[in-house]
Amino acid sequence: MRDQEDAGRERPLRVGVIGSGGRLDRETAEAARRVGAALARGGAVLVCGGLGGVMDAAAAGARDAGGIVLGILPGSDAGAAAPGVSIPIPTGLGEARNVLVVRSSEAVVAIAGGWGTLSEAAFCLKLGVPLFGLRDQLPAEMSIERLDDPEEAAERALRAADRRRAIPLEAPRTPGGVG
Repeated sequence: MRDQEDAGRERPLRVGVIGSGGRLDRETAEAARRVGAALARGGAVLVCGGLGGVMDAAAAGARDAGGIVLGILPGSDAGAAAPGVSIPIPTGLGEARNVLVVRSSEAVVAIAGGWGTLSEAAFCLKLGVPLFGLRDQLPAEMSIERLDDPEEAAERALRAADRRRAIPLEAPRTPGGVG
């Protein structure tokens, strides 16, 4: 068991970037690109939905900084992935893939967003995945840390992912306490 724990700590952190899949204004696209680049420089694998908008910009930033991008695609065509995606995972699950993006991430940064981003943010809160907002459009009632600087958002997410990895998660239990 100790060898598995040690091996897990040697693997790169996985930080998700969620947000609008459509056209972005210049400032939001640049913010997403800077988050992606900062995560790559921090040694993390960027996890995203693998398509356009925020995902494309963050993936491009990570790629340009020499990082790895895991794109969990809603469709069945790996070729639909944004150019910056290093590893496309076609799921054929549609929006249901949103839970996979969150489950695959040790922390998440939300940038801009719509209904899909809201569903991913809700999964973060339900599953205890640290979530940070940057130029996000999530409801103000969502109790998350909101930041103005892309590099600071990436740094906060990296630290949160590292802390989360250091605390072993308890094994899920079935009803009645039998695990």
